[in-house]
Amino acid sequence: MAWETVIGLEIHAQLATRSKIFSGSSTAYGAAPNTQASLIDLGYPGVLPVLNREAVRMAVMFGLATGCTIAQVSVFARKNYFYPDLPKGYQISQYELPIVHGGSVQIDLPDGSRKTVRITRAHLEEDAGKSLHDAVDGMSGIDLNRAGTPLLEIVSEPDLRSPEEAAAYMRRIHQLVRYLGISDGNMQEGSFRCDANVSVRPRGETKLGTRAELKNLNSFRFIERAIRHEVDRQIELIEDGGRVVQETRLYDADADATRPMRSKEEANDYRYFPDPDLLPVHVDAALIDDARAALPELPDARRARFMESWGLSDYDAGVLTSARELADYFERVAGADGVAPKAAANWVMGELTAALNRDGLAIAASRVDAAALAGLLRRIEDGTISGKIAKDVFEGMWAGEGDADAIIEARGLRQISDTGALEAEIDAVLEANPSQVADYRSGKTKLIGFFVGQVMKRTGGKANPGEVNRILKSRLDRQG
Repeated sequence: MAWETVIGLEIHAQLATRSKIFSGSSTAYGAAPNTQASLIDLGYPGVLPVLNREAVRMAVMFGLATGCTIAQVSVFARKNYFYPDLPKGYQISQYELPIVHGGSVQIDLPDGSRKTVRITRAHLEEDAGKSLHDAVDGMSGIDLNRAGTPLLEIVSEPDLRSPEEAAAYMRRIHQLVRYLGISDGNMQEGSFRCDANVSVRPRGETKLGTRAELKNLNSFRFIERAIRHEVDRQIELIEDGGRVVQETRLYDADADATRPMRSKEEANDYRYFPDPDLLPVHVDAALIDDARAALPELPDARRARFMESWGLSDYDAGVLTSARELADYFERVAGADGVAPKAAANWVMGELTAALNRDGLAIAASRVDAAALAGLLRRIEDGTISGKIAKDVFEGMWAGEGDADAIIEARGLRQISDTGALEAEIDAVLEANPSQVADYRSGKTKLIGFFVGQVMKRTGGKANPGEVNRILKSRLDRQG
């Protein structure tokens, strides 16, 4: 039997506010356990939560960027359950009236096509604490620093049909929240993670199958592996005569398997009810205007502009706009005087990205800033150095030896473009290789590469390749 996979994702993006959603406690990462949890976060009697306006503004920004409807009135509710890392015995979230709903994003598929994925809702909520199972030998500990941290939970419709599509959608949302500046998206720190609802059904069937929820997936690679394993598990179970039960499962990356965590609760199991300590949220026009004014140029629009304004291919524009910081860096290089946009794109995607990846650095920590890279590209463009020598100069810049001009002068790397000097070197090469000259003139014209290589060797790579090719062809053809 042919099976169809149906996937919906619930993505939790930690909002980049300096304080928590209902208290003034810091959200800074890395503090000692239980040093950033106030009495409000811990739910002590007599304390009252106060909503963080910035968290609301960030949620509205996301809604505007994805074409969602912004709710004029939204309500916070208490989601009741008992777990050691939830000190209040309930989580403040939104249920019936979320801050934004509807909307969609487009994802790029491996075959080059695009697919629209609908967004059901995005709602605000507070995070719980964290259980620590390796901090104390033989015991578990609780760190409540994360308790009360603002989250935006982004829920998709079940529009995804493969692990690859799910990962592409997760990447898209990750890109978007980082572009908007509403989340740092740091998966290692828990700032961006998702739950995946996975089911299968016979191909052509319209009724949804029973789903299992995979919890706390925090990497693009793991989401693909976890979903692929879960799909195989469900199909095998059904084909063997069993049935899928609705439950929550955890993905074990080491074993590459999912295992049951608990039976899946329904909404009524959480006993949602409006939080009596929080008034309904009224989003006025001023707040929406404020959020709209803060919107940057979004990835799709920027990609299209890069193709139109800078003459880049769809692929190059897609790579360069994958992250806002990378796109900003490229534009500073390409916009400098005397720099060709295509050359800027090649160097940013090539040498620069390779150096960043090699040293584990973000673009903001690049050891060669945009102005310095532009200076290097100008020296290639004006013939001062060749592209090959430029790579050595770049490594010197990366090592902190100075800018391109300083390294070129210190190492004596200026390209030889003087016609007389090049002719002398070329004549010496031709005289030293008479059999190759004869072969070239007999029709083996690909030997031009051999001659160019010999000239470059004699000049230590400093000869202007364009001039070398021109003079060589002139010499060989004229004497032929």
